[in-house]
Amino acid sequence: MTKIGIIGAGAWGTALAQVLAQAGRDVVLWAREPDVAAAINERHENPRFLDSIPLAPSIRATDSLSQTAGCDFLLLVTPAQYVRPTLSAIKGEIASGKPVVICAKGIELKTGLLMSQVAEDEAPGATYAILSGPTFAADIARGMPSAVTLSANDRDVLQEIREGIACRTLRPYITDDVIGAQIGGAVKNVVAIACGIVTGAGLGESARAALMTRGLAEMSRLATAMGAKKETLMGMCGVGDLVLTCTSPQSRNYSFGIEMGQGKTTTAILSDRQGVTEGVHTAVALMTMAKQHAVDMPICCSVYECVEQGVPVQTVIDNLLDRPLRSN
Repeated sequence: MTKIGIIGAGAWGTALAQVLAQAGRDVVLWAREPDVAAAINERHENPRFLDSIPLAPSIRATDSLSQTAGCDFLLLVTPAQYVRPTLSAIKGEIASGKPVVICAKGIELKTGLLMSQVAEDEAPGATYAILSGPTFAADIARGMPSAVTLSANDRDVLQEIREGIACRTLRPYITDDVIGAQIGGAVKNVVAIACGIVTGAGLGESARAALMTRGLAEMSRLATAMGAKKETLMGMCGVGDLVLTCTSPQSRNYSFGIEMGQGKTTTAILSDRQGVTEGVHTAVALMTMAKQHAVDMPICCSVYECVEQGVPVQTVIDNLLDRPLRSN
């Protein structure tokens, strides 16, 4: 039986542990908080991050990172800004080529690097893959069907990981376009904030549809400038994730935007939240990446102005509407 180590017992990490355990995999789940590990082991629940969902008794939680790192392969499910220190802590365990699947969606704030680039920087020579796609943790944990994109440069590694995680309700589609898969997963969070702002400001469904479409155009421009395949963004990691994240109040990024569109500040919104809203960090990091690759991203830039610089929502909307028309 494949022994899978999951690093990160937040909502998404716990949901992955649940669906894989129910599919018969041997799952070890690392939790940073000892009380979360205790709740999973003793009561088979994670009330802090995935409340009201009974967990499979076979899931073994631990607050020991070394116990998790000893598994056949690892799913790294920390927030994007914690990927580097986590990789640093386990680099001795993965130097032998053990596959590590990075499930974080975002761009490193300090460097403007994608998660695969962080991995190559922190632990060169290790074997990495990227998991991305339209998934809400609660849906996955309840056994509802879903599909994801699994990407890696090594086709054999892709097949090994797909066989390890695929089950009836979790269907991975594979690609060797590692850059495209990550751009889709990161940029859609920023576009989702923009769509939430439109909803919160009462600007209607037509405006939200326009933002989603133009957001996809920005995503595609950046991806192709970085050497990715445009068609990758037509899959689960692009259009699929964009539709889900920009339309459902379950999305932390979309709901963040709704509150911002209603007049709340970034500080006020985040102070009431426990989980990470990745799009807030990505909006800042994306400005560095867009500048490096000389890509025009007006929607993402507008989100940055609202989230980071405190520019009033109405000012940003007016500036977008006053932009010259373009052909693509």
